[in-house]
Amino acid sequence: MNPALYIAKRYLISKSSKNAVNIINMVTFLVIVIGAAALFIVLSAFAGLKTFSLSFSNTFDPDLKAITATGKYFTLEKEEIASLDSLKSIAHYATEIEERIFLTHKQRNHVAWIKAVDTNYTRVIPVQNILYFGSWIDKDPYQVVGGIGIANMLGLAVNDYRSPMKILAPKPGEGGITSQKKPYNQLPVTLSGVYAINEEMDRKYVFARLDIVQPLLEKDQNQITGINFKMSPGASEESAIADIESILGDKVTVKNRAQLNEALYKMLNTENLAIYLIFTLVLIIALFNVVGAIIMMILDKQGNLKTLFSIGMPIKKLRRIFFLQGVLVTASGGLIGITLASLLVWSQIAFQWIKLTPSLPYPVEFTIPNLLIVFATILVLGVIASKIASSRISKRLIEFN
Repeated sequence: MNPALYIAKRYLISKSSKNAVNIINMVTFLVIVIGAAALFIVLSAFAGLKTFSLSFSNTFDPDLKAITATGKYFTLEKEEIASLDSLKSIAHYATEIEERIFLTHKQRNHVAWIKAVDTNYTRVIPVQNILYFGSWIDKDPYQVVGGIGIANMLGLAVNDYRSPMKILAPKPGEGGITSQKKPYNQLPVTLSGVYAINEEMDRKYVFARLDIVQPLLEKDQNQITGINFKMSPGASEESAIADIESILGDKVTVKNRAQLNEALYKMLNTENLAIYLIFTLVLIIALFNVVGAIIMMILDKQGNLKTLFSIGMPIKKLRRIFFLQGVLVTASGGLIGITLASLLVWSQIAFQWIKLTPSLPYPVEFTIPNLLIVFATILVLGVIASKIASSRISKRLIEFN
């Protein structure tokens, strides 16, 4: 057995004859345990908040989306439709048009976006997960689904046929709006349902039938602004994107969920990194205790070191004893801290004992990457601290009486 490792283990579990050294060692060990537990709990809580935040956009966004590379609209030809229908990597797809429109109802007005979708949209997006009340636009073609924010602002009621909402869309073409008697097209509609995602989205979109909106915008049947795709189970994202681009060519750009919400993902990742760095800085300060504890242990075992040096153990091996002791202390403390933190995280997942609201538990998420990150951080900092402390051993220190 490695003599340095054997002696380091003995020093790890044995008590010193001086009570102050024992207290310092115990405090150092508790600091490591608490630091590792705190870092893992914070990362798990942020992972839960990140998943919770992305759940809103993930419910609304498709697996993949093709948008026009240039301009606002592109044309989907019949040959391209047939090729898309034959793709094995794509389970379903739905065409859409997004355009800014003007809503008016009982002298209340609001500028919003109309999201005109075809009948396949419900196969791509689980619309039942976002519906607050009412039904989807699958019966009356002149019905729409609006956000709860829009419904509140305009005073809309579901299935109110006596007081329809009007959608106004500017007529395409050149020239000023005063050159036409009626510079906009108008479409009266009623509300079939109300969706609820978040405050921003609830004020932004109105869902409508694609075949009704295209005449309103004076667009042809094959003119669209995007295609939503739902991938087949087990399909590779890279291969699905390649298949779509091989059919639609350079006229579209295919994006996944992360690319569709690039700003949101970037913000969440930046916040996650900032939190990790802040808590790592706290751990760095805390692990100065390891340096102090090892130096105190070196002074306490000075007589033993002199004996070991006298029987032929070199300075390098003596330093290795206390280096390994520091690594063992930080590794064992990190493992215990992570274990305790994992139990707390799992208890929150199972029993939901901390709540944001009476009906909404605080979201946490147990992930193996976070576990490995915390342990690696503790271990690396422990190795550095142990190296600094063990380097204090010298021939002069051993021979000092």
